[in-house]
Amino acid sequence: MVTLLGVVLGVFLTVVAVAVHYSHGTTWRAGEDISGELLERRAATVPETDFPEPMNRSIGGGGAVGAIGPGGAEGELEEATEEEEGPASIPDDEAESFDIEYVKEGETIAVAENETLLSAGEDEGWDMPYACREGQCLSCGAHISDGPSEDYVIHHTQEMLNEDELDEGYTLTCVAYPIADFSLETRETP
Repeated sequence: MVTLLGVVLGVFLTVVAVAVHYSHGTTWRAGEDISGELLERRAATVPETDFPEPMNRSIGGGGAVGAIGPGGAEGELEEATEEEEGPASIPDDEAESFDIEYVKEGETIAVAENETLLSAGEDEGWDMPYACREGQCLSCGAHISDGPSEDYVIHHTQEMLNEDELDEGYTLTCVAYPIADFSLETRETP
């Protein structure tokens, strides 16, 4: 039932496939790499931020040198070297202690008014979340269930939480110094 035409056609197509397989053909040349240019264009469309937040929400934002701008580094560096007065400057022998219940850790500890809630938890050996230690991200966020956070802590250099979030009891443990007894739920962010 095999016809001569079928056999000839099969042999012909096989020879063509083998010839195409072994031929060199034309070489493909890659185009110019434009990835750097595209990233620069994209970064130019996203506004810069003035805080070095880990995993910053903007491309190229944060504490990058480019974020400062030309000639702006000197003023910022000078500001950073100046000591600001805050609760940490209170001498240890004059600092009052407050009982802070760390709800998720299951313990109540005495925290001095010149020590942050983050440092106090770390001193107990707890694995406390943090990133910047300067109140410029939400990694160390916590919740004071007793009421507005500003009734229970002083935030030194806090830049992330707005008034509504503070009124709801949210705090940043890395810059929060106690001024009263309260309960704290760590790992809570708005």
